[in-house]
Amino acid sequence: MNDSKQRFSTRVEDYEKYRPSYPNSLLKKILEHTGSATIPVVADVGSGTGIFTELLLEYGAEVFAVEPNEEMRHAAEVKLIGNSKFVSKNGSAECTGLLDDSVDLVTAAQAFHWFNNQETKAEFARILRENGRLALIWNDRKYGEGCQAAYEDVLKKYATDYSQVNHQNLSEQQLASFFCNNEMDTFSFINTQEFDFEGMLGRLRSCSYCPKESSQDYQAAVAELKTAFEKYSVNGRVQFEYDCKLYIGKIQC
Repeated sequence: MNDSKQRFSTRVEDYEKYRPSYPNSLLKKILEHTGSATIPVVADVGSGTGIFTELLLEYGAEVFAVEPNEEMRHAAEVKLIGNSKFVSKNGSAECTGLLDDSVDLVTAAQAFHWFNNQETKAEFARILRENGRLALIWNDRKYGEGCQAAYEDVLKKYATDYSQVNHQNLSEQQLASFFCNNEMDTFSFINTQEFDFEGMLGRLRSCSYCPKESSQDYQAAVAELKTAFEKYSVNGRVQFEYDCKLYIGKIQC
């Protein structure tokens, strides 16, 4: 498997354009757990193109966006550099470059499965202040029926290492082991996207496991998705549904 820190270097434009954002209800739930009227100082780790970082900033947080991939980090900087509370950091989950006891909240949106290890746990514990929280967030695409089921079948057939890197390989028991006394609170929120056909292809291309566009596998995937889109689209659009998951708790006991 390619280095996880470089896997998205050629996916940045599609990632920024076609990946889903996150519902406001999730941000409000995080506020409840931090016990603050506004989200405090945050390290958004594996921040990518800044999709979740931007929401944190809109909620008034000061955000250190920690991202090791140069291309993705640059995309976030172009979008967010005008916000005085945004700080871009060339760092990783294992080495954020942040000071000891410097943040109230660590977030990892659509990223934790790339760095679930003891080095990361130690680093998060180091940078979190007393009573700080860790929030792990994923948009879990529903396999469902219709076009979403067809999309999942295409991934299983043609995506290079989809089964190996799918974040759903992480069990809730494995996630809980990252938290103090294996205790975390779990929440689920509804999230949706709508696509025309080009948008659905962009969603595929945004994934690190998408086959190269020059490959026969990619062409076969496009053909099958086209058939599914024509079958299931309504007024030229299809809808993707997600269970947006939040796992939140303390690392330090």
